[in-house]
Amino acid sequence: MDGQHWRAVITAAQAGDRRALDELVEGWLPLVYNIVGRALNGHADVDDVVQETMLRAVGNLGSLRDPDSFRSWLVAIAMRQIRDRARRRTPDRLEEAPASDFAELTVLRLQLEGQRREVAEAVRWLDDEDRHLLSLWWLEVAGELTRRELAAAVGITRQHAAVRVQRMKERLETSRGIVRALDGACPGLREVTGRWNGRPDSVWRKRLARHLRGCGYCGGTRETVVPAERLLAGIALVPLPVGFTLSLALGGKTAAAAASAAASAGWSAKLLGALTKPAVAMTAGATIVAGGAYVVTQPPDAPPPRAAVTPTATAGSAAPRTSAPPAPAPAPKSSPSATKKTDPYGTVVDAVDRAPDPNARPAALPRRPESGITSTGGPKAVMQHRGDHVTLTGRGYVLVRWQISPGSRPGALVMPSWTGLKGRLFHVASGGSRRMDDPLPGAPNGYATGMGGPDIGYAVLPPGTQQMWQNEYFYLDGTVTLTQNERGCDYGLIVFPTDRDAVVEDIGQGPPQGAIRYGLVRDTGTDSAPVPQYVTRATPADPATVPQRSRV
Repeated sequence: MDGQHWRAVITAAQAGDRRALDELVEGWLPLVYNIVGRALNGHADVDDVVQETMLRAVGNLGSLRDPDSFRSWLVAIAMRQIRDRARRRTPDRLEEAPASDFAELTVLRLQLEGQRREVAEAVRWLDDEDRHLLSLWWLEVAGELTRRELAAAVGITRQHAAVRVQRMKERLETSRGIVRALDGACPGLREVTGRWNGRPDSVWRKRLARHLRGCGYCGGTRETVVPAERLLAGIALVPLPVGFTLSLALGGKTAAAAASAAASAGWSAKLLGALTKPAVAMTAGATIVAGGAYVVTQPPDAPPPRAAVTPTATAGSAAPRTSAPPAPAPAPKSSPSATKKTDPYGTVVDAVDRAPDPNARPAALPRRPESGITSTGGPKAVMQHRGDHVTLTGRGYVLVRWQISPGSRPGALVMPSWTGLKGRLFHVASGGSRRMDDPLPGAPNGYATGMGGPDIGYAVLPPGTQQMWQNEYFYLDGTVTLTQNERGCDYGLIVFPTDRDAVVEDIGQGPPQGAIRYGLVRDTGTDSAPVPQYVTRATPADPATVPQRSRV
């Protein structure tokens, strides 16, 4: 999440701006819901604890002196409510089963399989204290929290937090082994569990762990075990259930009573409508920091990353270059006459390329028919959060402007994706006066380039991904949805329907006008113009799983 944006929102909310308060609650409710849901494993008290956390945060927002500390402050409130709930439990409620098992919810809502399913289910076997800590560590490895915020929320030092996390990880690995063994066919294990009631607890965890240590069948691993932190990095936020907030704010009242109850409770109609919209589940790879190195993880079913492409000019680009010419396309395996035909649409896809010389003027931008683009986000769609999306329809040009914020959170970029494409989509030009990896004069606020700097860390592109410019221009003839898939490094997108004249004006601004470099034309005017990476005609449940190599 963009730190500067949230500072402004928090400040406005403290000053009484209702819209800012709506946005604040809407933006941070999924984080609180996941912390509480995992800590309590979906117990019936989850709704009450989430409600109390958000109400206390809103009620005490004026006491927050530093907006930059809002996230750690909010998480600390959530953990305090979780601990208070544990102290309030009466003996007759200690054995209550979860109303909606959060481990099962995680598996089903995020469609987890293999070792990711295994680690999500292993959470059931942890004690309350470990599960509370895991609810924070889970988000730490996914880049949603820092270790400092984790330690502050638990009320211990960072050194003590490291020890606690290590012990919790050991018990989690034991629990993973139990889940794996219970899925097996060990006859000795069936005998051990003959009197087990099927509900995980610490006593049975110890009994089953003893069996695993002495059993050659259960102890033998039949596949490489991926460290839990790498698996958890891809299972960050479970979507809010539809209707969650209406039940939360209105106490389950009927629709007829909702309007008056919302007004009296202080919840605006906009807020209620926004919060009942499910968040987008994320299962894509992320970057975590381990021993000072960035580690990029991917879902088990994702295609292996392509080897880094030797920098060349983009295939099909008409812009003048001072760098190496484009690599020739592979010859088609067909009759000789086929080589004379234009490549069919979708065979030329964006690839890694070199930046042109700063003083190289762009080629002429070919003319394509324009009837205008309509956008569900209006004339300016701002997408700051994971899952934000906009659907574009029509025939014309679209500007996607990048805002990368490694100063808030560096790491791997999980790229935005284009889904549900009907028609054609081309990448026609790049502008905005610079590529995002160009050196920035004066390196403000620790930035050496638009991708970050040594003082704040860098945004890291997936191998084989084309380096973006500040402004990227696309031509659409049909309809498509663009989704912001933020994971790891913090970034935002602004999407504007535009026209050819505005594109030409932007890319024509060069060093003489104070820009770092002229823009770049990529459009050939034919179907051999490059297709963006991360495009599909499908509509996957998780847009972040769209492969890099577009096939449309």
